[in-house]
Amino acid sequence: MLMNMKHVMNSQLSLLSCANTCMLLASSPVFRRQQLFIRSLGVGIDHHAHSGNMQDLKSVEVDAESIIRAITPPLDANRHKGQAGKIAVIGGCREYTGAPYFAAISALKIGADLSHVFCTKDAAPVIKSYSPELIVHPVLEESYSVKEEDMKIISSKILAEVNKWMERFDCLVIGPGLGRDPFLLDCVSEIMKHARQSNIPFVIDGDGLFLVTNHLDLVSGYVLAVLTPNVNEYKRLVQKVLSSEIKDIDAAQQVLSLAKRIGNVTILKKGKSDLISDGDTVKSVSIYGSPRRCGGQGDILSGSVAVFLSWARQHFSAADQNSNLSCKNPAVLGCVAGSAMMRKAASLAFSNKKRSTVTGDIIECLGKSLEDICPASSCRL
Repeated sequence: MLMNMKHVMNSQLSLLSCANTCMLLASSPVFRRQQLFIRSLGVGIDHHAHSGNMQDLKSVEVDAESIIRAITPPLDANRHKGQAGKIAVIGGCREYTGAPYFAAISALKIGADLSHVFCTKDAAPVIKSYSPELIVHPVLEESYSVKEEDMKIISSKILAEVNKWMERFDCLVIGPGLGRDPFLLDCVSEIMKHARQSNIPFVIDGDGLFLVTNHLDLVSGYVLAVLTPNVNEYKRLVQKVLSSEIKDIDAAQQVLSLAKRIGNVTILKKGKSDLISDGDTVKSVSIYGSPRRCGGQGDILSGSVAVFLSWARQHFSAADQNSNLSCKNPAVLGCVAGSAMMRKAASLAFSNKKRSTVTGDIIECLGKSLEDICPASSCRL
């Protein structure tokens, strides 16, 4: 009888220990992040994915580092200035000068050869003062500085000035620090139309997403367009295009539907895990970044995506290139690589600076993060 009582007591203690372990696990931040990630992915990666299918769920997460190694061009003595990428940022006004700088300098830190900023005349001296590395064009105008009767003439001059450079660029970043001045947005709309005619990719961020949400025709059906909305920008897009609210459980299916409805543009939905879709597939990047939420990280992301997108296009256009990448969409590959790079740099910066981490610290970690994945001496798989 004494043995039976001991057995019962041991069993109860074992159950209590198990319960305590489960409670501790459930309260773990890592466990909560994993659960949130699983719930957010919902239905999987394509039109035939079904909720609860763990095989589909696993295939959403992509090997971002392999993609980065595959599309990053080698460094050698035979290459000349410009071959590693020429990026232009369209943005920057009186109130916002930091955002276009962050996007443009991030492109250089990733490895682009040249980075331009097309901004308003008031913003240009400020942005120029941030870095001599950037080529700054003070060509944009806001309503307050233009008479109504002169608007058509000024708009034509702005477009002509930008068009002189357009063919030189591998990718545009449209929106950082742009503001919402009606005349300025009208001019940028015309720039976007000309970029489409020239088959130049563009990444839309910040106030560029405000413009696009109200004028979907600017991007609809353009497969070289990338939209990078945060949670609020994404909510507005979903309401406008799908006439619904954000669905956390069916997040993957919703971003896929949204991208397809806008004509197979690529959408990078920023969040705890970044979801990327071109309307045919959904990829996820869930590399842990940083708990620090300083402003400007989205600008780093847009500049990074622009560079990797242009490199991905080079990767597929090379005459002797036999790519083993399963995804052939440069916009998707650029988003995956840019998202992973931003997260790794943020993690490295936070490990050094903790609560004092600011955007500039993350930018300074971009080069080290890329070198860790893809050393300059051997950039191919």
